[in-house]
Amino acid sequence: MEQMIGKQSIQFERAVHILSAASIVGKKEGDGPLGKCFDRIGEADGLFGRKSWEEAESFLQKEAVSMAIEKAGIEKWQLRMIFAGDLLAQTIVSSFGIMGFHTPVYGLYGACSTMGEGLSLASMAVAGGYGEYVAAVTSSHFASAEKEFRFPLGYGSQRPLSATWTVTGSGACILGTKGGKARITGITTGKIVDFGLKDSMNMGACMAPAACDSIYQNLMDFNRLPEDYDRIITGDLGQVGQRILFDLLKEKGFDIEKQHMDCGIEIFDADTQDTHAGGSGCGCAAVTLAGYILPKVEKGEWKRVLFVPTGALLSKVSYNEGKSVPGIAQAVVIEHC
Repeated sequence: MEQMIGKQSIQFERAVHILSAASIVGKKEGDGPLGKCFDRIGEADGLFGRKSWEEAESFLQKEAVSMAIEKAGIEKWQLRMIFAGDLLAQTIVSSFGIMGFHTPVYGLYGACSTMGEGLSLASMAVAGGYGEYVAAVTSSHFASAEKEFRFPLGYGSQRPLSATWTVTGSGACILGTKGGKARITGITTGKIVDFGLKDSMNMGACMAPAACDSIYQNLMDFNRLPEDYDRIITGDLGQVGQRILFDLLKEKGFDIEKQHMDCGIEIFDADTQDTHAGGSGCGCAAVTLAGYILPKVEKGEWKRVLFVPTGALLSKVSYNEGKSVPGIAQAVVIEHC
């Protein structure tokens, strides 16, 4: 109980180590500013040798976990459990993607915040002594997400400037009690925050209030200022959501503009790749963490970062019934070691 801190955070008595991380992405992501950071890049068709978008995304998860296991220097049978999630109905991508590992699984749905949720739960499992090696993995695919939530690709619908581009990719991390050069020292579990917005093509605006809530509560619970972090990194607010986040936090007395970075803004080149407000999807934060953020923490370029993936909690059913789009953000404190 003494590891609980503040209103909704945990400060681990023994930090949980990130032993490895792996990323696999599509060609569009590989052509972006972070392309050289990823472990593997697919071909232009996005199918990765599979027959459907959903099968392709399941393959992404399988490959990400396999690469992370190899990097960690362990065997797959040593994994005690896997926390996995995706965007599709009943998390079918995760079910078919990781069942071949024959490892106990917890299926998650936190929309685009799922990597933060997975890391939070996996770190609690390791810190609690429930597993020596635990994996967290998530994924998204542009084509499968468009098919699930919006329009068939052949429809050719026009996207508003507030829309984001779902990242095709999967990121996985292996956590353990020791080893590696990065560690999770604390988490702030997010709350569902709903400002009543109903525009599913402006998810940055829908998620920004939740990001504000979790970042603010993290600063309160840990008694920190924004400058205590080298970077405060949101998952996929994009350019629209970023501006709203800044304004909301300034109302609460915090200015994070110098420290802030958004994975959705970093992963694509807005001027040349026609992604409008930026990137999104479960894979956005996951592959940016694995390929770009963690290497900087491991090298000591960043000593402490606050990783805050953000999720828009909508479904086809809720949207078609005229419901609003609530948001959630899961904050993870990652430090160099």
